[in-house]
Amino acid sequence: MPDVVADGLDILFCGINPGLLTAATGHHFARPGNRFWPVLHLSGFTPRLLKPAEQGELLSYGLGITNVVARATARADELTAEEYVEGGRLLTAKVARLAPRWLAVVGVTAYRAAFGERTAQVGPQERTFGETRVWVLPNPSGLNAHWTAQTMAEEFARLRAAARA
Repeated sequence: MPDVVADGLDILFCGINPGLLTAATGHHFARPGNRFWPVLHLSGFTPRLLKPAEQGELLSYGLGITNVVARATARADELTAEEYVEGGRLLTAKVARLAPRWLAVVGVTAYRAAFGERTAQVGPQERTFGETRVWVLPNPSGLNAHWTAQTMAEEFARLRAAARA
């Protein structure tokens, strides 16, 4: 699954891993029930609702997308602890190379597993990667019933405000 990245982004969004439809289409967050694209728009990151096939437009807004784990699965719970740890190691190197202002990990469970931060919560983190600050966002999967699109958009908007400060 190719990343949507460039050097010096404002925010690099980091999903858990590609779903099967994402892997098949080559477009991040492609599953219709995934709320990433609507939440990105509702929170003010994009002036209109982008389709997954328009992911390249994110770069013009200073945004990008990558994943913690490259392997595509039907569900994130199919990933092993070792895959998360290795993904965290690779992500650390990628962030060092690209130097985004913020790394936004989309999914607190993935962040905890990849970086051994067992008590991490949604929101800004103490951890940094060089000059890159870290924010953990709720997982926009349709399976995440704990968050509505509106409450997710509010958390995404908090990151957006912090990134502008």
